[in-house]
Amino acid sequence: MSSGNALLLKRQLTELRKRPVDGFSAGLKDDDNLYEWEIMIIGPNDTLYEGGFLRAELVFPPEYPLLPPKMKFITPMWHPNVYADGNVCISILHAPGTDEYGYEDAGERWMPVHTVESILISVISLLSMDTPSTDSPANIDAAKQVRDDIKGYRKKVRQLVRQSAEEAYD
Repeated sequence: MSSGNALLLKRQLTELRKRPVDGFSAGLKDDDNLYEWEIMIIGPNDTLYEGGFLRAELVFPPEYPLLPPKMKFITPMWHPNVYADGNVCISILHAPGTDEYGYEDAGERWMPVHTVESILISVISLLSMDTPSTDSPANIDAAKQVRDDIKGYRKKVRQLVRQSAEEAYD
């Protein structure tokens, strides 16, 4: 792990601590490891996630910022863009280059100019969509429910959000 990568991560962390961004907080899981961060996303107002406390982690590869981090929700999630194991599937977190399946433009994928802040803002805007996109879903069951039973989908998300809020106060 080059010291340049660690320096960049340290700078982003310092910046987020000095100028917190509404909607999330970020910090290191362990003060001795700049490559693993814990994230708390506060459910955006006027969305299905309002009132939720969504815990996640970002794990940065040694090649960061040339390659994107992996983001995984620890809080149980029900969303077409979140795998059952919590891993987040959005274009900005996909390795640079051409999408072999043709779903994404290279410009939508990871670029070294992205920061922790831009990643989390992308995830928050994903969660803010009233009806999430079901194109190329990570969670096929959630996508199917969005298409076939939007009321049931919204009810399930709200239940998980309530659960996340209760666990935050335990």
